[in-house]
Amino acid sequence: MRSSNIIDVAPLAPFAVSLGDPAGIGPEIVAKSWVMREARGLPPFFAVGDAASLRAVWLGPITIIGAPEEAADAFGTALPCLQVADAGEIVPGSPSIDGARTAFQALEVAVGLARQGSAAGIVTAPVGKEQLYGVGFTHPGQTEFVAERCGVSPHNAVMMLAGPSLKVVPITIHIPLADVPSVLTIDLIRARALTTAKGLQRNFGIVRPRLAVAGLNPHAGENGALGREEIDVIRPAIDLLREDGLDIVGPLAADGMFHARAREAYDAALCMYHDQALIPIKTLYFDEGVNITLGLPIVRTSPDHGTAFGIAGTDSANPGAMMAALKMAAEAARARIAHG
Repeated sequence: MRSSNIIDVAPLAPFAVSLGDPAGIGPEIVAKSWVMREARGLPPFFAVGDAASLRAVWLGPITIIGAPEEAADAFGTALPCLQVADAGEIVPGSPSIDGARTAFQALEVAVGLARQGSAAGIVTAPVGKEQLYGVGFTHPGQTEFVAERCGVSPHNAVMMLAGPSLKVVPITIHIPLADVPSVLTIDLIRARALTTAKGLQRNFGIVRPRLAVAGLNPHAGENGALGREEIDVIRPAIDLLREDGLDIVGPLAADGMFHARAREAYDAALCMYHDQALIPIKTLYFDEGVNITLGLPIVRTSPDHGTAFGIAGTDSANPGAMMAALKMAAEAARARIAHG
């Protein structure tokens, strides 16, 4: 993977980290990230949510702050927390409606702080969607909610999963596999690719991004013998994207796109469906994969894993992906400043 062209810039404002579901592993991995802040070179950040969820899993120092600007001074000696709601009784591993309501409010507050410039960006800990739906959350996930709050249409908010040597973008996300062929369109592929290219420039400092596009069918359809989506939809989209000036190749057979030598030839891979993108990234970087949303006016990252209710409260959650999300958020914020 090519190095970026990011230059040093002035210190950033602290990042707002929504704690996610109080009964999940979010509070634990945020606390562990603070403990590792110096060893891992993490940017200053503050938690947004109920401090009681941190205290339920951690005995370290916590400072309640009243405003984001207080976080930088407190960060060296305690984990700053902006208290936004009372989640009620918190039992790690046992999600509740009160906890979901707190997670929802924390996400709302964190987005607002980033939009007004009080935070350099947001990092979102995982939430339990089943519980969120019970308190009025109507979006497929946090990505779509953040996009709406930022006034960005779903087509223009792109979920990228990133690790040290691989970045992938699923063109379709949380839909049944049987529905993928009917949802794929030339316009959808083109919109996702354009946002991806611009996002690589703005968030990673890659001046001329190289994109690789996977086929939908085995062997990329074998010229129609195994399906026509490559001929009727994917290839025409790629032709238009080349006319748009993008450095883009495909459709490629997905089974040969993700080995080490192949990854050196592109900066991001566009995949046709959820698992086609997430299987390689999670195989390579299960404990350090990052979800970064492209196409937003703010920086937003998230660890690429769920709430893990089954291990919450056992002190066994790996904070690697949360630390990677914090570092990537800082890289993206600096790249945006350098990019102008």
